[in-house]
Amino acid sequence: MLALLAAALAVSAAAGVLLGAVAIPLAGFGDALLGRGDPAAATIVRDLRLPRVVAAALVGGALGVAGALLQGLLRNPLADPYVTGASAGGALGAVAALALAASAPGAVVPLAAFSGALVAVALVWRLARLGGRTTVLTVLLAGVVLTSFAGAIVTLLLVASDRLSLRLRALVDVLVGGVSPRDTATLAAAAIVVAAGVVAALALAPRVDAYAFGEETAATLGIDTERTTTAVLVATALLAGAAVALAGLVSFVGLVVPHAMRGLVGARHRPLLAASFLAGAAALVLADLGARTLLAPAELPVGVITGAVGGPFFLVLLVRARWSLA
Repeated sequence: MLALLAAALAVSAAAGVLLGAVAIPLAGFGDALLGRGDPAAATIVRDLRLPRVVAAALVGGALGVAGALLQGLLRNPLADPYVTGASAGGALGAVAALALAASAPGAVVPLAAFSGALVAVALVWRLARLGGRTTVLTVLLAGVVLTSFAGAIVTLLLVASDRLSLRLRALVDVLVGGVSPRDTATLAAAAIVVAAGVVAALALAPRVDAYAFGEETAATLGIDTERTTTAVLVATALLAGAAVALAGLVSFVGLVVPHAMRGLVGARHRPLLAASFLAGAAALVLADLGARTLLAPAELPVGVITGAVGGPFFLVLLVRARWSLA
């Protein structure tokens, strides 16, 4: 199954690079990638589509892993990076950067989004510890509180700032989700962060498996639940922060992909995390391809595609679950 998912990701990436408003012939792809042949084709492949495909794959993979990790920790099939406040904090950081820095370098907004996600998760962790030891319930409650607060601040900035009206496309990309070509340095930094988050998630997978029968059972099996909760929050903050920095708020990937993969590879988290990364990456590359081509030459935010496909898909999962219980 993992080999099939890897093949699906490779096919999706090839389609994302070759297809678009200007189709690139397969025979000329190698020359375009090496900067030879038609200069226009080389520019399209190397400067526009390939960085965008890489960014979409990183975002989809990061959200898939973060969703699978949180669903296992919280024992909640509806959990995704939104519940820890990471996505809301990242969006607040990006919107604040757009509002306060009208002529800032291109790297400022992704850096602000990443920093906002990390700060949000740190605040959730501190709020969750106010009552003593950190528990799953307090993390959920703190995440809901912080998400609501961040949403209120974003709304305030939208109403109060005149600069945001001048950067409407960038604002839509943050709030609805939009993948755009990135420079090599930004992609490399995001890839390092995502790799660190995925490695941490795989290392935490056996501990998260112990949560299947509850937090108390995990503790009786020798799991330090407080440290595990903290480590999972840090890993998901890295993953969600990188995703928001590259593409804004992309819905349903972190929620639906782990659901679909759990039915294919089982509930053990190491294979589930690997499958969620590959499937999330392939799904978002295809969603971004649809966003570029459905209304060409106009371009949809990728969040519109993931919402339109992910919503009905999730409803189908819910109906199938009810039928299996009945």
